[in-house]
Amino acid sequence: MQIIAPVSKTPLHIAIAGYGSAGQAAALMLSADGHRVEVFERAAAPGPVGAGFLLQPTGLGVLHELGLLPAVRAHGAPVHRLEGENAARRPVMEMGYADLDPRLHGLGLQRGALFEVLREAWGNQGLLHTGQPVATVDPDTGRVHTADGRVHGPFDLVIAADGSASALRAQLGAPALDRPYPWGARWCLVPAGDWPHGAELRQRYRAARRMIGLLPVGTRPGDPVPRLSFFWSLPVAQFDAWDTPEGFAAFQRELRALWPEAAGVFARLPTQPSGFARASYRDAVLERWHRGRLVAIGDAAHSMSPQLGQGVNMALLDAWALREALRSHGSVAQALAGYERARRAHVGIYHFWSRWLTPLFQSEHDRIAALRDWSFLPLGRLPMGRGHMLRVLSGTQRGWLGRVPLRPGLAEALAA
Repeated sequence: MQIIAPVSKTPLHIAIAGYGSAGQAAALMLSADGHRVEVFERAAAPGPVGAGFLLQPTGLGVLHELGLLPAVRAHGAPVHRLEGENAARRPVMEMGYADLDPRLHGLGLQRGALFEVLREAWGNQGLLHTGQPVATVDPDTGRVHTADGRVHGPFDLVIAADGSASALRAQLGAPALDRPYPWGARWCLVPAGDWPHGAELRQRYRAARRMIGLLPVGTRPGDPVPRLSFFWSLPVAQFDAWDTPEGFAAFQRELRALWPEAAGVFARLPTQPSGFARASYRDAVLERWHRGRLVAIGDAAHSMSPQLGQGVNMALLDAWALREALRSHGSVAQALAGYERARRAHVGIYHFWSRWLTPLFQSEHDRIAALRDWSFLPLGRLPMGRGHMLRVLSGTQRGWLGRVPLRPGLAEALAA
């Protein structure tokens, strides 16, 4: 299937470290442009890693222009609203995409669904080296050193797409910031059953110490059962205690007491701690995104808290921007500089807001949480405040005042 019309330029030999969403998208787009692509993936059997997620209009726009929107919509669950309540059932957040544009919505999706859509679209256009984690890269020569001691290349371009715990990030120079978040989450997928909020991301909070979420994420290839992505936030330092019989029993009691209306869903959750995956996060800001022939995309370039739910969307936008820069500039060096300029203005505002919003939802600061409960809803009802919140939610905020334009035809396609 023709995904992207290739351009007439000298083909590059490109290596990509990592076959997650960022690496998959980059491999697909660059192969379609006629470049010779090789992907190095640490897993022996590549597959999706992580909880379900929410595709925003920005990420959906990239998939629309790749011709993949129908494929992801076939599996995803349209999400029209975000609703959050505190333990007293008082609304804290109420936001709907219709207030931004009646034709828009998000799309809850399982990582397995996006993985298969991107894998099938790439097909046999390049080489995938499995079980070969990249240990180091020589930015000057483009040679890739894998953990088994072999040297590959030289490559004209090496793309670090190896995630938030990137092994290659440090080779771009000392980062401005690179630290783990003290809070993480336990998550799983659960059959949606008769859950009545199939078009909403629903959250319940107890101060900032607990956050529960239920996000409709649809189906995935080979599994036609519609599912919800469940997550429960807690400090990373408490992960091991949570896995004990006593800790897991305390979680079950607290869960049902905090959100009794969702008892039917919770009855379908795994009955053992091993049924819940662990998720931890980093806050990473790079001084420079490229050096020589090496460039970072996705979480390797700008890891942040998942509070704004922009990770996969940013990865898709990065891959698209890199592809466009390589099309537009005469040299790799110029293209990488253009790519960084294009993406910094968009990513920076999300780094800022995720860093400041995360303590309001994941911390032990009860007074801050009380201020959140008192102020968020009124601020969200003010015209300027609501518009800004919706642009941040939808991924369309660029800097403090700018906006990311929607892809041509996207709103019409989503409304169809």
